[in-house]
Amino acid sequence: QVQLVESGGGLVQAGGSLRLSCAASGRTFSSYDMGWFRQAPGKEREFVVATSRSDGGTYYADSVKGRFTISRDNAKNMVYLQLNSLKPEDTAVYYCAASSSLLGKYGRRRPLSYDYWGQGTQVTVSS
Repeated sequence: QVQLVESGGGLVQAGGSLRLSCAASGRTFSSYDMGWFRQAPGKEREFVVATSRSDGGTYYADSVKGRFTISRDNAKNMVYLQLNSLKPEDTAVYYCAASSSLLGKYGRRRPLSYDYWGQGTQVTVSS
């Protein structure tokens, strides 16, 4: 089992940057595929990015490709999400998620594929 705690959200102007962190408990953190999702008011939870534990591959939603970067530090049990060139439409609660399954191309983009979730951190981008 793993517990996830996100931090680093806040209010930023359009074009600005934020770095989100996800701290994971447990000694088997490296055994999980990790992902970030976001949810805006009145909308469904949306895939942002995922990283595979098998080969370290990273997979981005088209809407954030080139602007967001995921990284993980297995020694520190941490996953990070660097958000650059932020837009008002990036405003949402951002969630860190972990999956004990080895996720494929479609699975990694589905919230139901993930076993554990953090409480979320709010990102607000003003225009």
